[in-house]
Amino acid sequence: MLDTKDVLETIHMISDENLDVRTVTMGISLLDCADEDPHRACEKIYNKITTRAKDLVKTAEEVSAAYGVPIVNKRISVTPIAMLLAPCKNPDPVEFARTLDAAAKKVGVNFVGGFSALVQKGFSAGDRLLIDSIPDALAATDIVCSSVNIGSTKAGINMDAVALMGPIVRRAAEITAEKNCIGPAKLVVFCNAPEDNPFMAGAFHGPGEPDCVIHVGVSGPGAVRAALANESAGMDLGQVAELVKRTAFKITRMGQLVGNLVSERLGVPFGIVDLSLAPTPAIGDSVANVLEEMGLESCGCCGTTAALALLNDAVKKGGVMASNFVGGLSGAFIPVSEDAGMIAAAQCGSLSIEKLEAMTAVCSVGIDMVILPGDTPAEVISALIADEAAIGMVNSKTTAVRVIPAIGKQVGDTLDFGGLLGWGPVMQINRFSPAKFIGRGGRIPAPLQSLKN
Repeated sequence: MLDTKDVLETIHMISDENLDVRTVTMGISLLDCADEDPHRACEKIYNKITTRAKDLVKTAEEVSAAYGVPIVNKRISVTPIAMLLAPCKNPDPVEFARTLDAAAKKVGVNFVGGFSALVQKGFSAGDRLLIDSIPDALAATDIVCSSVNIGSTKAGINMDAVALMGPIVRRAAEITAEKNCIGPAKLVVFCNAPEDNPFMAGAFHGPGEPDCVIHVGVSGPGAVRAALANESAGMDLGQVAELVKRTAFKITRMGQLVGNLVSERLGVPFGIVDLSLAPTPAIGDSVANVLEEMGLESCGCCGTTAALALLNDAVKKGGVMASNFVGGLSGAFIPVSEDAGMIAAAQCGSLSIEKLEAMTAVCSVGIDMVILPGDTPAEVISALIADEAAIGMVNSKTTAVRVIPAIGKQVGDTLDFGGLLGWGPVMQINRFSPAKFIGRGGRIPAPLQSLKN
């Protein structure tokens, strides 16, 4: 139980340290919207989303106002649309994306995720059609997000899908070049994608989820950084971990409260709290700054991976004590363009893509919101996806790649997306060719860790 001191500390975190509920996300199953007529399927999808989510934004804002807890985003995740394409005759996936966009705008949410395909073991009906359409779908919509799961610990890595995704990412950047290449900023390529992730761009409503559910994603790197700045002087690393754990407990308790209230008022089951530390471009709300508060001169220097491992573990331990239902990604995010400290570290040369890859082994997600030179070859992007997927597959964890080829820009230039997506420098990437490796295709077999039954 929280005592009065804990409550006052949480209020201080909200008012002074950028603590917020980053998202309340409603997951909606669209399986009952399947129809062989694609136009009827889209009509059913629009009607179900606008019916189920009609009070989501209003309810979240009422809870926010009543309890003084900022809720930054209200979002929707839906069944992977590739599953809805499968029974259709001659469907146009972009029509489905436009339907999601229109329905999400109608109910007033910030983003809708689920223009997705799950192809970790191969392609089924609808998968290739959806993947090929991703660049056009993202260019034709404003708030639709897309994801593709190309690997898992149980299945291995579908290298045919990996080979496809490099050109898809490039094409998404090219056709949105006049909009600061925003297309690939709304596209995530996963290994071990969770079915209950409330965070965009990778959210989708997994087939094992209920018909409708409320998930909550909390934030709080600013609160963790402030706790370390105010209390960690003279502490050893074990004591630092304990301090982070206690802070994560309070943050997660707040998320659990908000989730329960929204769930109860909407009459929708509560799902999970995702206790990921999600940064923003705001000064002081940075995961990189948390690591630097532990004693690193700059994020990316030697010791960064160890410090991040400590942070991630302590956040998880504090979170699971605060909620019976922790899920999603639940760890520390390291998106470069969305984190002021990461941006600074990349600009000064302390943080490289290779270091981010090492950090992926001990945190949530992976190479996230990294801006690449505009002429980066598609096979290099595919190979980067394969590297991240291998880390996730072997370590039985979620990893992902969200990179943006900045068309017309080179290393040292910057790209600005605005809002929570932030801005960042174009980072150097190894240009030696992996084309022959990627061109082999096939599947990388599942590792020994998959044989757990």
